[in-house]
Amino acid sequence: MSKDVIIACDFNSKADLMTFLDKFENEDRKPFLKVGMELFYAEGPAIVKEIKARGHKIFLDLKLHDIPNTVKKAMAVLSALDVDICNLHAAGTAAMMEAALEGLTRADGTRPLLIAVTQLTSTSEERMQKDLLIDRPLDEVVMHYAKNAKDAGLDGVVCSPLEAGKVKAVCGDAFLTVTPGVRFADGEVGDQVRVTTPAKARELGSDYIVVGRPITQAADPVQAYHRCIREFLGGEVE
Repeated sequence: MSKDVIIACDFNSKADLMTFLDKFENEDRKPFLKVGMELFYAEGPAIVKEIKARGHKIFLDLKLHDIPNTVKKAMAVLSALDVDICNLHAAGTAAMMEAALEGLTRADGTRPLLIAVTQLTSTSEERMQKDLLIDRPLDEVVMHYAKNAKDAGLDGVVCSPLEAGKVKAVCGDAFLTVTPGVRFADGEVGDQVRVTTPAKARELGSDYIVVGRPITQAADPVQAYHRCIREFLGGEVE
């Protein structure tokens, strides 16, 4: 399994995104990019196609959550964009996840990877219990959602790096863990609650780490990306 760093491109316009990507113009390694709601809603599907044409892998982070039939149809549309990873909320139930997988699978049997969000890394156990009325411990909820996702046929989950090893123990080493909530040891945490460093995320079992502001808002984004690669993959950028 190939591990990688995914840069969260949380920009609100094509112009800001391209200014950022131009900094990597001379890099042999094209960064894996996450396109989230902010950019996708601002620019539409065309921005995904343009990024793909520049040679980047794409994690399309739209976190679908609706009735199974609606999610199935939406996933069929997203599948045509030729992204590498899509996601949805595990809280939408196994039926929704199964429908999503069916919609995402193309006529020739190919499809992007499909992963499920367990609990957002901005969610603390206190908030989950108070706001969502989920009284079970946070770890137990995350593991239950991960097991549901695996049973529905999904490829992995989005979870905190602090939970990655436990997810592997419950769902197997081949089940992907995509982990946001990663910050450099000397950086700010921001609005994340369950966070760790790139090196610690590797140690805990993350397959992919998603890093946004520590790279996109760095004085030298390319240098920050290289640092992230070194700390997470244990080597230089290839």
